Amino acid sequence: MADSIHVPAVHDYVAHTGNGVALGLLALGHRPVLLDFIGDDPQAQLIHARYRERGLAFDYLVHESGTRRSVNLVSPDGRRLSLYDGRHPDTLRMPRELYLPRLREAEHVHVSIVPWARALYDDIEALGLPVSTDLHDWDGRNPYYHDFAHRSDIVFLSSAALGEGVFDVMRSILREGRARVVVATAGAGGSHVLERDDTEIRHFPCAQLGLSIVDSNGAGDAFSSAFLHAWFEGASTDTCMRTAAISGAYACAWPGTAERSLSREELARFDQLPSIVGTERSP
Repeated sequence: MADSIHVPAVHDYVAHTGNGVALGLLALGHRPVLLDFIGDDPQAQLIHARYRERGLAFDYLVHESGTRRSVNLVSPDGRRLSLYDGRHPDTLRMPRELYLPRLREAEHVHVSIVPWARALYDDIEALGLPVSTDLHDWDGRNPYYHDFAHRSDIVFLSSAALGEGVFDVMRSILREGRARVVVATAGAGGSHVLERDDTEIRHFPCAQLGLSIVDSNGAGDAFSSAFLHAWFEGASTDTCMRTAAISGAYACAWPGTAERSLSREELARFDQLPSIVGTERSP
C-alpha cells in the first residue's frame, strides 16, 4: 500500500459553526456579533482578515492553545468528513465582563456547542433572551448536549448519527426542554421540523436551485442562519424551512465554508423558482 497520495491543492478557509451562522446572518442584513477564543497564530490572522473584509463585529480573547481548526475531506459528490481539532481545554470560560454587555444589547443569542458557551445559559435566561443552538451530529444520548438541547428555544441538529431514531429525539427535545421548534437536517434527504404542541413532524425536500453541488461544507450553518433570518422577520415556520432549504442548497454550490453567503437579493430570486415547493408528513 502506498504511503502517500497525490491530491488536488489543499486550501485554508475560515470555518466552524459560529463563523458560518454569523456570516450568513450578516449577508442577510442582520448585525451579528461573534464572540470566541482564538490563538495568536496564522489561522487567527486569516480570521481577522476575513471579518474585516465582511464587516463582522468580532469580540475575542487569545488563548495559548491556539485557534481551533479541522481538516475536512470532501468527496467528488460534495460530501464531507471533518477531522476536528477543538484544542481548547474543557475548563476554558469566557469572562462575564466580556460577554455580558453583548448579551444585554442582544435580541437573540445563537450558542455553539463548545464548553464555555454552555456556561452562558444562566445569564441568557436571566435576561429573558431567546436562544438557538445547533447540536450537529448528536447521538441523542451523550449528556454533554443536554443543556444545549433542553435550554434553547430553537434547536437544530443533524440526523447523521440518529438514522430512523431522529424523530424520537426531536420529540424528546420538545418533551424535556423549552424548545418552541426542533429542526433536523438530513443532507440530500432534506429536513424535518416539529413544533411544540404539534404531533406531526413535517418533511421539506432540498431546494432545487439549478446549481452544481461542489462542497457541502457550511450547508448546515447556511441553513440555520437563513431559518433564523426568516424567523426574526416573523415568517411562518414553513416559510422559515423553505428559506433555510434555499440557503443550504446555495452553500453547496461553492467551495469552502461560508466563502460566499446568500444575500437578500439572491434569496428573493431563488424564492420565485417553481421547485421551491411545500411540505409533506414525515414518518
